[in-house]
Amino acid sequence: MTFSDLLERVGSMGPFQYLNMALLAFPILGMANHNLLQIFTATTPAHHCRPPPNVSEGPWMPLLSPSGKPEKCLRLAHKPNARMPNATEVATEPCLDGWVYNTTRDTIVTEWDLVCSSAKLKEMAQSVFMAGILVGGLVLGKLSDRFGRKPILTLSYLLLAATGSGTAFSPSLPFYMVFRFLCGFSMSGITLSTVILNVEWVPTWMRAISSTVIGYFYTIGQFLLSGLAYAIPQWRWLQLTVSAPYFIFCLLSWWVPESIRWMVVSGKFSKALQTLQRVATFNGKKEEGEKLSIEELKLHLQKDIALAKAKYGTMDLFRIPILRRMTLCLSLAWFSTGFAYYSLAMGVEEFGVDIYILQIIFGGVDIPTKFITILSVSYLGRHVTQASTLLLAGGTILALIVTPEDMYLLRTALAVFGKGCLSSSFSCLFLYTGELYPTVIRQTGMGITNMWARVGSMVAPLVKITGEVQPFIPNIMYGTMALLGGSASFFLPETLNRPLPENFEDLQQWCKPGKETKLELEVEKEAQKTPLKSHTQGLGPS
Repeated sequence: MTFSDLLERVGSMGPFQYLNMALLAFPILGMANHNLLQIFTATTPAHHCRPPPNVSEGPWMPLLSPSGKPEKCLRLAHKPNARMPNATEVATEPCLDGWVYNTTRDTIVTEWDLVCSSAKLKEMAQSVFMAGILVGGLVLGKLSDRFGRKPILTLSYLLLAATGSGTAFSPSLPFYMVFRFLCGFSMSGITLSTVILNVEWVPTWMRAISSTVIGYFYTIGQFLLSGLAYAIPQWRWLQLTVSAPYFIFCLLSWWVPESIRWMVVSGKFSKALQTLQRVATFNGKKEEGEKLSIEELKLHLQKDIALAKAKYGTMDLFRIPILRRMTLCLSLAWFSTGFAYYSLAMGVEEFGVDIYILQIIFGGVDIPTKFITILSVSYLGRHVTQASTLLLAGGTILALIVTPEDMYLLRTALAVFGKGCLSSSFSCLFLYTGELYPTVIRQTGMGITNMWARVGSMVAPLVKITGEVQPFIPNIMYGTMALLGGSASFFLPETLNRPLPENFEDLQQWCKPGKETKLELEVEKEAQKTPLKSHTQGLGPS
């Protein structure tokens, strides 16, 4: 007997499950806001040097570039002469008195002058945020195993609310980066706990549906971000608006029950029994809940208890050749997906289209993408879906290099298609990775490989800085890495319609069906040849 049987007795899809899913899903709306917030809070508007203080002594005009537009990072070193309007003919100097921005929006770029030589600090701020997500995944994952999923979820809500609100009151860029790091740190705790607490309380057939529903809440959050950013042009108020609701989510999370499996594995049998009885009462099955006992609970979850006693670590992922190959290929696929995804998602202002409309389109493409991904993994298989999405995304990003910058619609279409492919890659990877690793080391495998997506998303903004050398360098790196990740996916086995491996022995047998079948056919052929040969020899002498 399993936990699924136990869940059926207390109600597998009752009012409790729907309420629990809602409490876990609504905070995900704000996750997209925080992930993509710098698209709007760090927009770089058109700008030119501020006139010198003594400009009133005579007429002054900004230095013009060869294209006829004001220079962004240089100004005239002396009073201009009408016969010397070109930057190549006059002495110039940096913008010593700051910049004038052609915008009505207030962003961290305009407040702290993150342009010209300081432009790289804007990308660094986004990388610091992604570094927080990486560190949070490592630290909070361990803490949730020790103290439980629910306390970490509640703490993460509170931390995100406090640090997100603190970001809005940052007096300088260093303070802003520290608070953003802590925001990313707390978001990892929310993601980890939400995934576990969501799938545990629904039946097996409902897990994919409930996960997809929560994924769509993230998509809806992207729409909301565009609306909020359009309505709130001040970055501090926008930051505060997307952070304050998490104080409410922190209070509501006290109703979310702890993981039954974690309580049983941790020896908290009485609390686990009380939680199940509370769920049974809420689902209208109070009598069934009262019939449950601690002994029955241990019986249903004895497999989970046994797996908890088995100690497997990161080194076991590289000890067995099959696991080693899978881990390396999956790590590359995760890294390239995160690396390329955030290059497009955070580059909205680079395509010459209104950033509010483009962000809505970027969010909208996830709706058909998730549906197409479900069909593809169900009929074509995980193997083909994963490889094709990354290869298509890589080709699309490389195509942006040769697409003229004045062809806005074509560039936007390519970017939207590429972002859709990478969203599909993420959806497929979450399913594919969980199905490839054996039960005894699945959590470790998923944690290690998923970590590389965070590393990729952390490195992606820093790669944009290389565009100062040559504008095409970032897209070459993003596109090439996506192609490598797609190629690595060809070395992964297919998992469609196959049972999940429970241990290392299952995986070794499960990954070699072709070789075993070929060997069996050869043996059968030899067996057919042997009797004919001996029979012919027997007839000869007679």
